[in-house]
Amino acid sequence: MDEFLKFAIHLAQEVGGIMKENFTLGMKKEWKEDGTPLTATDTKINQIVLNAIQKRYPDHSIISEEGSKLLPQREYTWVCDPLDGTVAFSHGYPIFTFSIALLRYGESILGVIYDPISNRLASAVKGEGAFLNDKKISVSSEKYISKKSIINVHSDLWARVPDLRYNLIKKSGCYATVFYSTAYVSLLVAFGEFLAEICESPYPWDGAAAKIIVEEAGGKVTDLLGKEQSYDQKINGYIASNGFVHKELVDIITSILKK
Repeated sequence: MDEFLKFAIHLAQEVGGIMKENFTLGMKKEWKEDGTPLTATDTKINQIVLNAIQKRYPDHSIISEEGSKLLPQREYTWVCDPLDGTVAFSHGYPIFTFSIALLRYGESILGVIYDPISNRLASAVKGEGAFLNDKKISVSSEKYISKKSIINVHSDLWARVPDLRYNLIKKSGCYATVFYSTAYVSLLVAFGEFLAEICESPYPWDGAAAKIIVEEAGGKVTDLLGKEQSYDQKINGYIASNGFVHKELVDIITSILKK
């Protein structure tokens, strides 16, 4: 597993340099059918990832946001978001990451999230804990959602389910943020700065690295209904939390989605 981790970290650092070099105001961008932006940096990094994995591990399958290389019935699958937070990246504010996870039969067993602007690299291997720049990290020890808690809600869910605002803010008084990089927030949950993250995305690259990194930091990650899921296919969103408040969040989301 050390070989896989070294490979993922080296790849993250390589493409992180490209992100940093290309990060500027007035960036040219296109808009995809789902309404999200796409930059030349997204596609360049995606191709670097595909080339690197195919060269080093030709028998591994690859799922990546801007182009995959799917191989049927493989033991190992890499799941990558080459530039998570393209909205932020393409509009000039520094909240974006590179995110990659290695799955074994659909289960996340290794993850790396890299924020190149702040040089924060979170990594985890199943059973070995989570680390930020080689320092072991852990989730928040808060037992309840309170006025000092910060919970990030993915923008699509926030807009679609206004009841969420009432349940999270008015009942508990917590801070409810909207960041445009799910992996960036996952890193903050794993480090203990954010209490939780709620994301409705069906895309596995949004949650695969979060799953292993947050859980190895002592937290919990499930789908929106509190169930385990495979990350080699579409997902039912995810909730990543410190574990203590996970059931409360699942109950809130479940009750709202059932309406």
